[in-house]
Amino acid sequence: MGIRPLPRVVLLLVAVAALAFVATGCGREDDDDGADVANAGNTTGETLSGRVVSDGSSTVGPLTTAAAERFSEQQPGVNVEVGISGTGGGFERFCAGETDISNASRAIDEEEEVPLCEENGVEFTELQVAVDALTVVVNPENDWADCLTVDQLATMWGPDSEGEVTNWNQVDPSFPDQPLALAGPGTDSGTFDYFTDAVNGEEGASRSDYTASEDDNVIVQAVQGDPGASGYFGLSYYLENEDTLKAVEIENEAGECVAPSAETAQAGDYNPLARPLYVYVKNESLQRPEVQEFMRFYLENVDDIAVDALYIPPPAEVQEESQATLEDAIGS
Repeated sequence: MGIRPLPRVVLLLVAVAALAFVATGCGREDDDDGADVANAGNTTGETLSGRVVSDGSSTVGPLTTAAAERFSEQQPGVNVEVGISGTGGGFERFCAGETDISNASRAIDEEEEVPLCEENGVEFTELQVAVDALTVVVNPENDWADCLTVDQLATMWGPDSEGEVTNWNQVDPSFPDQPLALAGPGTDSGTFDYFTDAVNGEEGASRSDYTASEDDNVIVQAVQGDPGASGYFGLSYYLENEDTLKAVEIENEAGECVAPSAETAQAGDYNPLARPLYVYVKNESLQRPEVQEFMRFYLENVDDIAVDALYIPPPAEVQEESQATLEDAIGS
């Protein structure tokens, strides 16, 4: 069994012809709203140029891409590049000084990645840009797995299950005699790190006989194509494919079956699979105007950017804290 995940960039295609047609009259109100968003965050008023390089999480990458697309309307001379090599791969490049921004679906590792950054003289600032509800999905033909416990997930994904748990009736005797096929993130993924820690009790502890990919779309396709398949990835990938996938409710710490959603993640009910999403910015890069303004724009418009790209915005107090942290880093 095997498959690997990547990202999905959510592009809201606004009817360009229609916008042109209603440039005056009834369409003006919408145009003004768009202009307000495009101009928000432009604290200098100057035209900028340059290159901002980011890499990392396939979960956070599409959110940063959405921010970059909006920012380009304000500053077309700034090229924001978004690579997707997984959270671990992104931190490796970031701590080597190769990128300005590292997109991460988990916090930076204090034992391995922070010392690597220190060794290379890379000082950084952590900023939370979203909340995610890590979503377990099954094929729509699956009419038995409506709610799974963490113990059942561990039975499916634990390292001791490799080559042993191959049928749904081994996960629960009430489930049918149906071959179990699994697809999920690869080992460089922050989603993999978070899931294995939350479900199996140890980061990186997982069976390896599954379709692994850094491309979440590969996971989507694997589950879509097999009635007995299951996989996991960020909520936005599910929302983009909810017509062809079924999200499984997860039994939380209170013993309640809870579906993944923006509301349940922000409220803390969707535990233990709700998590923060981050970007890490190199402090040296923050001394360049194009990086400063991109990050200001990103944080000041994160509500609109997140909603448009099917992500969950951080709570208001987290947004305020991130903006203050950014300004402190710029001024330091």
